[in-house]
Amino acid sequence: MDGRALRKSRLFVWALVGACLFLSGSCHFMRPQSPAEESALPIINKVVVVGFRAAMSQAEEPEVIRDPLTGAIFSAEPVSRHVVQEMNEALFERLVAQERYQLISPNQAKGVLSGIAGLDSSMGTGPLEILQKVGKRFGADAVLAGYIYRWREREGGDYAVRRPASVAFDLHLLRPGDGSILWKGRFDKTQRSLSENIFDLETFIKGGGRWMTAHKLAMLGLWKLVTEMSAATRGSEE
Repeated sequence: MDGRALRKSRLFVWALVGACLFLSGSCHFMRPQSPAEESALPIINKVVVVGFRAAMSQAEEPEVIRDPLTGAIFSAEPVSRHVVQEMNEALFERLVAQERYQLISPNQAKGVLSGIAGLDSSMGTGPLEILQKVGKRFGADAVLAGYIYRWREREGGDYAVRRPASVAFDLHLLRPGDGSILWKGRFDKTQRSLSENIFDLETFIKGGGRWMTAHKLAMLGLWKLVTEMSAATRGSEE
């Protein structure tokens, strides 16, 4: 791309930014309050962070599947164990940094989860019931668990891609006693250029105007979900 074309491209992008700001005032730099935030949940102190699991193993073919806990539909692809571990570490680090809950780590929960799942597999026990048993075993107020449905890396560099990054995952905060879903959050995003989606200015700005890696895109989504969950729950100090 020569200098003149590059300048035209930049002018076009910032013209779109200006139009977005003019049309929407602040273009939603402040996220609208969710129903969960308007009505805080019961006090939640001790949380078992089971963390993420891959919705599809690497031996499976991509397809549209349902969330085992809520029935929500996702376009899913195989996800590696490395990605699951990476996301679980990031999730736990963000929760620890908030200093809001008494936490049971994914590593602590893993052994109990495996034992319960192994004993119950022959009885056809569903994932919700297994998570309830894990929460009860630790005497927790809630269990936090979710699935990663897609982790597609970008093809290209920071400023030009053949295929953008795409990630999809969800989180559920459930009560061990009755299995009710206290809070749930979903992040399902394929990055697009600002010219393709002028109203996704937030992602454009947080990505520094660049094409993000799958990791960078996922971290934006993870921070968003953890923040929303914390806003919807209360600790005993309140």
